[in-house]
Amino acid sequence: MAVKIVTDSTAYISPDQQQELGIRVIPLSVQFSDESFLETEIDYDYFYTKIERTGEIPTSSQPSAGDIYSVFQAIIAAGDQVLAIFISSAMSGTYQTAVSVKEQLTAEIPDSRIEVLDSRTNCMALGVQVLAAALAIKAGQDLESALRAAQETQARVQFFFVPETLEYLKKGGRIGTASALLGTLLKIRPILTVDMQTGMTHLWRKARGTSAAVEQVVKLLETDAQRFGLREIIIHHINASQKAESLKSRLAEYYHCPISYCTIGPVIGLHTGLGTIGLVWTTEMVPEF
Repeated sequence: MAVKIVTDSTAYISPDQQQELGIRVIPLSVQFSDESFLETEIDYDYFYTKIERTGEIPTSSQPSAGDIYSVFQAIIAAGDQVLAIFISSAMSGTYQTAVSVKEQLTAEIPDSRIEVLDSRTNCMALGVQVLAAALAIKAGQDLESALRAAQETQARVQFFFVPETLEYLKKGGRIGTASALLGTLLKIRPILTVDMQTGMTHLWRKARGTSAAVEQVVKLLETDAQRFGLREIIIHHINASQKAESLKSRLAEYYHCPISYCTIGPVIGLHTGLGTIGLVWTTEMVPEF
C-alpha cells in the first residue's frame, strides 16, 4: 500500500518534480468571456498578453467535486492512500470540496484512508508543503509522517509579493479606482502577504517604487535568516524573469540554502499582473510572533 500525494495547480510545482515524486495535480481553471482554460493547459504568455490586449480580467474556478472524486477514487481503487494538500480554504472552495469528497468516499469504501490538509496559502508556499510530504513518502515514511512533514513546513513558510502595477487589483475589485490612480501617480507599491493564521492575503506595508518594496521584503528575509535560519528561498515572478534572476544572484551571495525561481500562473496571477515579484522562504526554526 502506497501513499499518493495530491495537490492543485496553484502550487506551481514543476512537471519534472511532479513526475519524479509522483504528485497528482488537479487543475483550477480560468474563464474569459469568450474562452476558458484549465490552468495546467493554458500558455502563460498567451494568458497575460490577452489581459493586456483586451483589458478583461478573467475569473477563476475551483475543480468540481467530480474532478476530485475521480482522482481520489482511482487511488483508493488501486489499494493506495491519499494525502491531499490544497490552496487556502479562505481563497478557494477546493479544500472544502475535497473534504466532502473524502467523506463520501470513506462512506462508500470504509477501509479507505484519505487525509486532506488546508495549506492556508498558495503558490510555492503551498508547493513546499506538498514537496515536503512527497519527499517523506519517497524516503519510505508513512502517511502520518508525510502529513506531519507538510504541517511542520507550513509552520515555517513565509510568502510576500509586490505587484508592479495596481491595475489588476483595481480591475479585480481589490482596491478602488481612486486609490489605484493615486497610488499609480505616487508610484506606491503594496507589499502583500498571506497570513498563515487566517489563510487570507492582506497588505503588509507600502513603499515608493518596486525596488524599495522588494528591499523591505529582503530585509525581512534577512531578519528571519538571522533569528530562525533558512532552509530554502523561492522567487516568484510574472513575466519578470530578468528581475527574478537578478534577485536570485544577489541572494546567493549571502545565503547558501537552495534558491530557485518560479512563474506564478493564471489563477493567482490574474489578481496581481505582469511584473509581480514575490519571495517564499522556509525557516529552520518555527518563527515566533
